[in-house]
Amino acid sequence: QVQLVESGGGLVQAGGSLRLSCAASGSIFSTYDMGWFRQAPGRERDFVAAIRWSGGTTYYADSVKGRFTISRDNAKNTVYLQMNSLTPEDTAIYYCAASRGGWDLVLASSYYSWGQGTHVTVTS
Repeated sequence: QVQLVESGGGLVQAGGSLRLSCAASGSIFSTYDMGWFRQAPGRERDFVAAIRWSGGTTYYADSVKGRFTISRDNAKNTVYLQMNSLTPEDTAIYYCAASRGGWDLVLASSYYSWGQGTHVTVTS
């Protein structure tokens, strides 16, 4: 089982940037597909971005395309989410998750291990 710990959240003004990190331990990170989800108050947990184990394929929610970038460093057992041009609508708890061969990485059910989340608050 892989353990995941997110970091990098915080308070930022609209138009600003943050980079989230998710450090993995306990298993062979390079074999996992990784995803980021977010949950705003009173809302469901929504897909944000995902990246296949090789780093060669990425997926994004329409709401973040062109603003967010997912990447990974398998040597450091870490996946990143670079978030630019943030808006108050991006305010949420952000979770990273690990999948082993999930067919559809947009679905939360494709992931079997989740981090505790990191808070992101964007002020107007």
